[in-house]
Amino acid sequence: MAMVWTEDLAVGVAEIDNQHKELFQRINNLLEATSQRRGKEELDGVLKFLEDYVVVHFGTEEKFMTLHGYPEYHPHREQHGNFIMDLRNLKKQYATEGATSYLVIQVQSRVCDWLRNHIAKIDKALGSFLKDVRAF
Repeated sequence: MAMVWTEDLAVGVAEIDNQHKELFQRINNLLEATSQRRGKEELDGVLKFLEDYVVVHFGTEEKFMTLHGYPEYHPHREQHGNFIMDLRNLKKQYATEGATSYLVIQVQSRVCDWLRNHIAKIDKALGSFLKDVRAF
């Protein structure tokens, strides 16, 4: 089932929202490939994208948090750290076992869950804060 971007997921910062939309598209590519039994072929590219994505995207969010004195910076950053550790574990599994069907499903599940929970709760709170301080 595709991940659908809806405006209620927007945090109100174009740079962050555009990065989220790109992540949705990449995960949807993996989901589509999986439905066509090509998930294993797509997995390497998704893992490489995620490795770069966390550096860029989390850096963007953390820049806005520090720039505007976001009071929930540390818990938010901890969430980022947890995702990075989870991604490292998935990459280790990929390095040792290869692109198994189980790993494809794990990547889909963990990233989709992350998106649903992190954006809808944690990132939306950041967006509300930035709106309140009139950062945008």
